[in-house]
Formats: sequence, structure tokens, C-alpha cells
Amino acid sequence: MFEILLSSNNNHKLEEYRKMLEPHGIKVYSLKDKNIIDDAEEDGDSYFANSLIKAKSVSRFTSMPIIADDSGLEVHSLNNFPGIHTARFAKQCGGNAYANLEIIKKLNDFENKDADFKCVITLLNVSDEPIQFLGICPGKILEKPYGEHGFGYDPIFYSYEACVPFGLAEENIKNKYSHRAKAVEQLLKYLKENDLIKE
Repeated sequence: MFEILLSSNNNHKLEEYRKMLEPHGIKVYSLKDKNIIDDAEEDGDSYFANSLIKAKSVSRFTSMPIIADDSGLEVHSLNNFPGIHTARFAKQCGGNAYANLEIIKKLNDFENKDADFKCVITLLNVSDEPIQFLGICPGKILEKPYGEHGFGYDPIFYSYEACVPFGLAEENIKNKYSHRAKAVEQLLKYLKENDLIKE
């Protein structure tokens, strides 16, 4: 079995990765599993930079393969806001529920509600250089939150490919069409092509 360390303290994210990677013979460890404390300051100017910062921050503690990601919601009419500040914006608003309502409010005067979820995964300790994978999930912002599934901005996001609001999508649907799923798909392809995991 191929073992990998996820540089994150987010339990929702850990659960998503395990469900997407374990069927391919990949065991995903959390930082807690390895008694690692992540103190990385995500001060990069892009998903690529922040993802690399997260991965490198724990690479000094282990030589095992590491994955880290950075993701965000980009609303086209708002100049791709909140983007790399997606998590920070939710915190400033007092939580995701309030952030979701604030995004809807900001779009009131705009006809174009299109938005993307983006995710960049960085893979370390399998080659001389970091490998990065970008996943994009196209959709639009809804006029009100829907459903209890998912987390974060899922309740206000309608996926064009899944044809359903992510807040109403079953796990298997979201884990097929989400931005993270798209990046994971590329990660798996890389691992297979380099004989790190079997088909």
C-alpha cells in the first residue's frame, strides 16, 4: 500500500481525500496521526504558492510522500473574489453560513452569477521537484443556500457538470465533480504513470 501524509488539520478535507484515494490502495495519514503540528503561514499570492508552503512546512518532519492543497471560490463578477482569501473571508464574516449570505448579497446587482471552485495539490518527496496539479469545478452562485451536504461554500454553489447544488449532492457525486476531485484525478494519473501505485 502506498502511504501519503496530508498536510491539513481540516477533518472534512481529510475525509474527502481518504474516500477518493483509499480505493486506489493509498493510505492517507493526517498530521495528527504523525504527531506533527503545522504552523505554516499561508502568505502566498496564489493557490500554487500556498499549497507549496503547506507541503514544505511539514517536509522537515518526514521523508514520506506529502500532499497539501489550497483551494478557493472565484466569483467572476466580483473579480474572482474571494479567491485565495476564501477561508479568511469566511472567518471575517463569522463563519461559512454568514459568508455565503454575504456572497449572495454582493451579487445582487449582477446578472452573471458564474463562479469556479479551484484547487491546487502539491506533491512532495516523490521527485526532486514539487509536482502540482490544478482542478477546476465550473458553476454558479445560487440565490439562496440549499441543502446540508458538503461544507464551506457548497450550499450556494451549483455545479454545471453535476447539475446539482453541492449542498444537495451526495458524497459520491461531489467526489466525482469537485475541484479537489479533479486535482486528485491528475495526482492519481501521475502516481500510476510513475509506477508508484498500480492500476
